[in-house]
Amino acid sequence: MTIHRINPGQRWSDITVFNGIAHFVEVPECAQADIDSQMAALFAQAEASLAKIGSDKTRLLSVTIYLTDFSLAPAMNAAWDAWFEPGTAPSRACVKAELADPHYLLEMAFVAAAGSAFQ
Repeated sequence: MTIHRINPGQRWSDITVFNGIAHFVEVPECAQADIDSQMAALFAQAEASLAKIGSDKTRLLSVTIYLTDFSLAPAMNAAWDAWFEPGTAPSRACVKAELADPHYLLEMAFVAAAGSAFQ
């Protein structure tokens, strides 16, 4: 089976798809922003990544959230709940973590079902 790598670089690919399952990670482009802005940016980026593989947020299978401070969890959860239609949220894990850029408040690793072009 073919492994599809979208925008492969030396250290990572933006998206990797194998056997119809896509893996990608998003960090907020607006690193100096508050949690609400970082969440909005991250979700917009995730939607763009999903579109690249013929998918959308209803086809997310799981998300691992890396959060720098659990006091941010209520705001993160509010944004999460608003992003998903009822009954469409994937499984998820939330881990407290130190991230590569000290301005990042969170990072998310996504697993999604890709569109038919990536089966």
